[in-house]
Amino acid sequence: MSRPTKASPERGTARLRLLEAARDLIREKGFAATTVDDLCRVAAVTKGAFFHQFENKDALGVAAAEFWAATTTAFFAAAPYHEPSDPLDRILAYVAFRKAIIAGELAEVTCLVGTMAQEVYASSPAIRDACGRSIFGHAATLVRDIEDARRAHGIQASWTAESLARHTQAVLQGGFVLAKAADTTELARESLDHLDRYIRQLFHIAEDRV
Repeated sequence: MSRPTKASPERGTARLRLLEAARDLIREKGFAATTVDDLCRVAAVTKGAFFHQFENKDALGVAAAEFWAATTTAFFAAAPYHEPSDPLDRILAYVAFRKAIIAGELAEVTCLVGTMAQEVYASSPAIRDACGRSIFGHAATLVRDIEDARRAHGIQASWTAESLARHTQAVLQGGFVLAKAADTTELARESLDHLDRYIRQLFHIAEDRV
């Protein structure tokens, strides 16, 4: 997928347009504040078409999380951070790539599933779980490179590749919260600078690498 953009009513099926509308509106307004009327207006569909596709708004929320997972998986699979031959360089390139794509309005660069998980973790377990599958599924894509880097650099420590992969997502999601609180993407980018330094310290390497 290209970087998330505003939904285009002229493109795709009613379901796709509703999912794109959900992606954009929920990141802008939150899940609770996004109404079915809002979704139908942006997607240029009728309410009847909405309820033909989704039983209710929660069902749309689950589908939106799954849509986000599928489209972002394709986006990150094609990203250039996979290119370095050294696994540690790939990890650092991943962090640099995540920083590089934080450019634009907050609603366009923050995470849909992180936004929904924070809001509905207690009120909608189905949406929460769908968001969790997306976040933890993405973290899992980093595990092999981290484990390979541990072996290559002889790192013997109590932390695991899985725990560091999850920590990268904690930094990203926390950075997005700070960015929203201060209304500036710079705090999210700052968080990734610190993540880069932290990973370098874990692997005992200099800051001028990659």
